[in-house]
Amino acid sequence: MPRKIVIIGASGRDYHNFNLVFRNNPEYRVVAFLQTQIPGTAGRRYPPSLAGPLYPDGIPIIGIDMLEEVARKYGVEEAVLSYSDLTYEELGHVISRVMAAGMTFKLLGPAETTLESSKPVIAVLGVKTGAGKSTVSREVAIELKNRGYRVGIVRHPMPYGDLEKAAVEVFHSMEDLDKYECTIEEREEYEQYLKMGFYVYAGVDYGRLLQILEKENNVILWDGGNNDWSFYRPDFSIVVADAMRPGIEINAYPGEINLRMADAVIINKADQAKPEAIEIIKKNIRERNPKAHITVAASEVEVDRPEIISGKRVLVIEDSPTVTHGGLPYAAGYVAAKKYGAEIIDPRPFATEFFKKIYAEYPHMGPVLPSTGYTPEQLRELEETIKRAPVDAVLLGTPSDITRLIKIDKPVARVTYRLKVLEGPTIREYIDMFLEKSKYKLF
Repeated sequence: MPRKIVIIGASGRDYHNFNLVFRNNPEYRVVAFLQTQIPGTAGRRYPPSLAGPLYPDGIPIIGIDMLEEVARKYGVEEAVLSYSDLTYEELGHVISRVMAAGMTFKLLGPAETTLESSKPVIAVLGVKTGAGKSTVSREVAIELKNRGYRVGIVRHPMPYGDLEKAAVEVFHSMEDLDKYECTIEEREEYEQYLKMGFYVYAGVDYGRLLQILEKENNVILWDGGNNDWSFYRPDFSIVVADAMRPGIEINAYPGEINLRMADAVIINKADQAKPEAIEIIKKNIRERNPKAHITVAASEVEVDRPEIISGKRVLVIEDSPTVTHGGLPYAAGYVAAKKYGAEIIDPRPFATEFFKKIYAEYPHMGPVLPSTGYTPEQLRELEETIKRAPVDAVLLGTPSDITRLIKIDKPVARVTYRLKVLEGPTIREYIDMFLEKSKYKLF
């Protein structure tokens, strides 16, 4: 009899693990995907076209709150954890919950869940969401492009809508964001690259996606989501640590795995941290990965229209994952507002019911509004919360131009940020190392 299992995830890594390990494996029967972190994704089905011949009816996608009931009703024997951004304390609670429900707890490692590419792969990963990966990834992409390489940007999956439609997503232009009905979170990651002329790739089936990537590009940049490892085996990996959170690099799953496998570690946001915090991180890196190169860097924030926020009452909107499950109280928008002397207005008194629930679920959050908008209903509540706030301007810390999705009835300023290396090897030097290490694939 096949072993009955559930896969615990967040609409991303869980599908990838299923595709690689369980889809065509008759020894297992996946009873359900149990999902967390992303509001509004439960109640769907993983479709038969993606699930394969062993699952002619597809696989139900259910909320994690149903774990015990599903285990009891269907006699589930094993739960496979397949999502990221967990502190070790949070991971321990999940393990305890699974085992108390009578199931075996299982993790799948990189050896089982990483695909090989015939093209050079460089990965930018994090120790925790909000460490500042995007500033590093952008500089890596620019440096490779300046050397004449066709760089395909692969994003960690975020298929929150129609899974069949999202099976393989290739973004060649901004219009493709509308074609695939992308959420704010997806736009936050894709827009910056499309504006710079790069192609972006994402979806559900990363095996099929790899075939397209290898035809259209001669170098692949894995731009990691959360603190997950790459779905494609990297020839060189750069891991971003957060100078504002010393210790998190060795206290989060799977961020510490990334740290231990890294070729290079960039300690970002050093300009906002105390020197002793940076030394703690360096010590942790050297103890766990003495061969890794270490760089200390800053993310320099700028605002496109500083005159509309200086000395004014401002609502700061941050990218949602960073200030929700990423665990940070604020991000680039708040830092920029402080830099330009804005009066930051706390949005909580003006929040709609949906956002009241978000603030209750993530009490660590500071006086900022997360850009949560996975469904049309959530977008309407985001728009309404902004409308209610008695401010002079809105400052977008999110890299997504959310004015394409909602109406903002106030002047809008946007934050930009660039990486500045303060100590250690530069991005140019890391690209030299990457190309030397993967030169056998370039011909």
